Amino acid sequence: MHMTQLPLRAQLASALGRSAATLSRMTGRGDGSVIGGRVGLMLEPDLLRQLARDRKLALVSATNGKTTTTRLITSALLELGEVATNVFGANMPAGHVSALSQHKRAPYGVLEVDEKYLPEVLDTTGAGVVCLMNLSRDQMDRAAEIWLLAQKWRRALSGKPTHVIANCDDPLVTWGASTAAKVTWVAGGQRWKEDSWCCPECGGPLDRKDADWACRECTFHRPEPQWAVDDDAAIDPQGQRWLLDIQLPGQANRSNAVMALAVADAFGLPVEQALPRLREVTSVAGRYTTVERDGRHARLLLAKNPAGWLEAFDVADPQFPIILSVNAQGPDGRDTSWLWDVDYRILRGRPVFVTGQRRLDMALRLDVADVPFTLCGTFSEALAMQPPGRVDVIANYTAFQDIRTEFGRAV
Repeated sequence: MHMTQLPLRAQLASALGRSAATLSRMTGRGDGSVIGGRVGLMLEPDLLRQLARDRKLALVSATNGKTTTTRLITSALLELGEVATNVFGANMPAGHVSALSQHKRAPYGVLEVDEKYLPEVLDTTGAGVVCLMNLSRDQMDRAAEIWLLAQKWRRALSGKPTHVIANCDDPLVTWGASTAAKVTWVAGGQRWKEDSWCCPECGGPLDRKDADWACRECTFHRPEPQWAVDDDAAIDPQGQRWLLDIQLPGQANRSNAVMALAVADAFGLPVEQALPRLREVTSVAGRYTTVERDGRHARLLLAKNPAGWLEAFDVADPQFPIILSVNAQGPDGRDTSWLWDVDYRILRGRPVFVTGQRRLDMALRLDVADVPFTLCGTFSEALAMQPPGRVDVIANYTAFQDIRTEFGRAV
């Protein structure tokens, strides 16, 4: 693929951004994935558009699973050539500029995009493929009403030649994607249904039977999927079954893998070449990694919102103790009322330890659910209370990053 030379100003902005990112990493201030992009955009506000030109780009957006799915798609597309991607999950324009600057010769790009920024980033980059997986309540004090997000997606996709890969099991995603010129529908599943009992088209009630759904009052209904996840297998548009023996645990990751296979297919990469690449991914930005201290093996699971907690419960093993860590800093959202949307009764009968800045909020929620627990001042204290062996850890965003930092970010 021929890459056009960047204009001089953009070259300079890109180079200075890379230098800022390197400096940030060397001084231990961060991974450089945001500061580099900010510097670049300050010098050349049109830098993202210029860096995106001539590349085959996929944008990945959802409330849950976008970092993992971005990683899976990237892994698959490496079969075709070099891929630029925002590895650290910096999913706003500054992060995208950083990612594309770091791999300025890469003919392919896979960018995780914050749900709110998707219209702007699609408009700027002209990405040929967009992957949309789920929309549910998240960060109660900051995220706009998710119906408004879906509406913005609809407007952004309307009239563009973009090929959308979308989860038809989520009614809001289906509505958001349905204005696109071309849609490949994937039956990716939807465990959390509390945000989609009403029709986004007319407001009427949605009738749900197993995976199928349809509005009782208008014609809005679940499209026929071309791809599907069926327990531990992917079913392609020809009806062929492919065993998803990937290393990432849980049903949500098998769903992410099917989305990745459908995106790879949109790039012309067949399943038999993409699937082995997906099997190489063992952890994503620390998620699913096991860290070890004094004979205790703690597996790290991230859960930022109610839908994410359901997926984490699916992965957590009932025979091991569990540590729950909840913060409420800016990136988490300061409002923890969403904890009341999660049914924690599934944790009954196993040792539960609670830590994090908002451990008292979590403690009250567990108390109401009749789940016995032990309150701990720090994560280290909670870990030290475990017998040698396996323990599962579920943490929200900044709590998760704190734990990773404590273990030297080696995870």
